Amino acid sequence: MRALIRFGKQPRLRFISHLDLQRFFQRAVNRTGLPIAYTQGFNPHPVMSFGSALALGWTSEYEIIDIKLSAPMGRKRTEDAVRAALPEDLPVLEVRMVDDKHPAPMALVQMSDYRVRLEGDTSGAVIAQIPAFMAKADVPAVKKTKSGEKEINARPLVIAMEPLPDGFSARLMLTERESIKPDLLVALLAEMAGVATPECRIHRTMLLGTDAEGQPKPLMEL
Repeated sequence: MRALIRFGKQPRLRFISHLDLQRFFQRAVNRTGLPIAYTQGFNPHPVMSFGSALALGWTSEYEIIDIKLSAPMGRKRTEDAVRAALPEDLPVLEVRMVDDKHPAPMALVQMSDYRVRLEGDTSGAVIAQIPAFMAKADVPAVKKTKSGEKEINARPLVIAMEPLPDGFSARLMLTERESIKPDLLVALLAEMAGVATPECRIHRTMLLGTDAEGQPKPLMEL
């Protein structure tokens, strides 16, 4: 049995790295009293994985950790135990119990929703470029990868984008081969406007996959 746990990452912890978050969760699950499954070998640790790494400085209300249990447990008991082991800045928002055959969340992620808040005098000019960006078929961009810089067409990676009074919301591709980060999107909009790239606050609102009909669906519902 496995527990899929959706949690948030509040502003106070936004500069905690993903690696540090992994280490924290390894210690936290040991305090839950749940029958956690452990790896074999000289340095056993809890069997768990995350849906998608959250970049440093971002906040979220839709992070998922997948924890393997060595014995069946009820959803309410699991939720209460995990919530008690985590600080308020990592709130437990939803728990779902699945069997071991259920696909790993990281294998299901295909896109993600974000809310981006812009700061500074150039924000209005950047927001004003959203309709023009969405009307284009090609938007050349340079994306940083582990192996170096790569030229991409950013437009097909932006599924939807809507202006907000202080920024925008966006649904972006998030797969191993096709992805774009919101901060790169901000830079592209600023380049179109001919202004300096404003500072931004990025908040992830949802991770999504697709259902049997190919329609986007929140990861916790797949």
